[in-house]
Amino acid sequence: MSVASVRRAAKESVSGLPRAFWWLWASTLVNRLGAFVSIFLAMFLTADQGHSASFAGFVGALLGLGSVVSSIGSGVMTDRLGRRPTLLIAQASTAVSVAVLGFMTDPVAISVVAFVVGMASNASRPAVQAMMADIVAPEDRVRAFALNYWAINLGFAISSVAAGFVAEYSYLIGFLGEAAMTMLCAVLVFVKLPETRPDAAADGGGAAKAGEPAVSMGTVLRDGRFMAVVGLSFLLAVVFLQSQVALPVAMADGGFSTKDFGMAIAVNGVLIVAVQIPVTRFIEHRDQRMLMVLAALLGGYGFGLTAFAGSLAVYMLTVCVWTLAEIINSPIQMGLVARLSPVHGRGRYQGMYTLSWATASLIAPVAGGTVIDRFGADALWAGCAVVGTVTAGGYWLLMRRVPAAGLATGAKADTAAEPAPGATAEAAPGAAAEAAPEEPGVRASAADPAGASA
Repeated sequence: MSVASVRRAAKESVSGLPRAFWWLWASTLVNRLGAFVSIFLAMFLTADQGHSASFAGFVGALLGLGSVVSSIGSGVMTDRLGRRPTLLIAQASTAVSVAVLGFMTDPVAISVVAFVVGMASNASRPAVQAMMADIVAPEDRVRAFALNYWAINLGFAISSVAAGFVAEYSYLIGFLGEAAMTMLCAVLVFVKLPETRPDAAADGGGAAKAGEPAVSMGTVLRDGRFMAVVGLSFLLAVVFLQSQVALPVAMADGGFSTKDFGMAIAVNGVLIVAVQIPVTRFIEHRDQRMLMVLAALLGGYGFGLTAFAGSLAVYMLTVCVWTLAEIINSPIQMGLVARLSPVHGRGRYQGMYTLSWATASLIAPVAGGTVIDRFGADALWAGCAVVGTVTAGGYWLLMRRVPAAGLATGAKADTAAEPAPGATAEAAPGAAAEAAPEEPGVRASAADPAGASA
């Protein structure tokens, strides 16, 4: 491939997206560059503070529980207060709580503050995802979500290395550094990003216009197609998250060192950074129904192949397989979630989607460890293959009910129903919900336009 073709491909990957998206993208990158707590919290608690491994696991669970608790609340805030205020509150709260956590030594205080950190750090996700759907045209969303996912992984890859050097010198500096970077994100949001919530939701009730149905959490829960996406996302997340606990445990039981695990798992981040954008360009205009099915199969069988791994090279190969599943699934899934969310209820919908991953982060480590203890690692990897197959079947059935028009390019029907990127509902009266052909036997409402993101 010539230099000119590489430049042309890069230009096509980033061109046409609004300026507000790039400021949001920059805030995501800065946030991930400052990641420290998620990487070294367990080592801080055990090696630096002298707490037990079980206590470190308990604190990690509290972080996850905080994420679960805040998912729905932050989604409602995103719709009621707006995307920008929710982001500011979440990021400022994260910065303060992370800084405070670095000074805590008492187990009770550590537990309480860790729970707050979990709540605050997860609260920004529905707002970021809703804002991205607001400002990016439907036909560009898959590409935009892919670029954002790429920024998350690039930032995390760099911060993982930097945090290791910082931790050798001082854990406290790491906590304070993350707090400073998160506060910088809040400043970027405050200075550069306008509020993107459609004015139709300004009454706080979630109704697009007088006489149109309001969107509540009950509406979200009754939205059968969307909740099916949430359920399938949860199943696939449980599979992907086996990389955090089950994979290192299985490798250790097989006689591999922590260095071996580090090399194997590093393939995940390196591959995402290297091929996320070109793969997204390749799949962007293809049948995304089948791609969702393919991603679920690659994820399930990628982990399933771990049962046959007897060398580091094979472990790295399995990581390549399920990482490809991540690369395909993430931007398409986020685009689907944005498409199935009514404009004036995006925060609530994104909050429910975020809940699927937050809940999986609590259940996956426990489930993986329990299966390994009782039945062995091979049973877990076989179970991952089964779950991946079931999830693929679920996507195949679900996507048959989602109109084909626009799935590859963003849904032309949506374009007509939504305001222009960054515009408010005043610029596009009647843009209460994204249009989609009504199907026989399916209730048509503002919350059921076609029935769900690092």
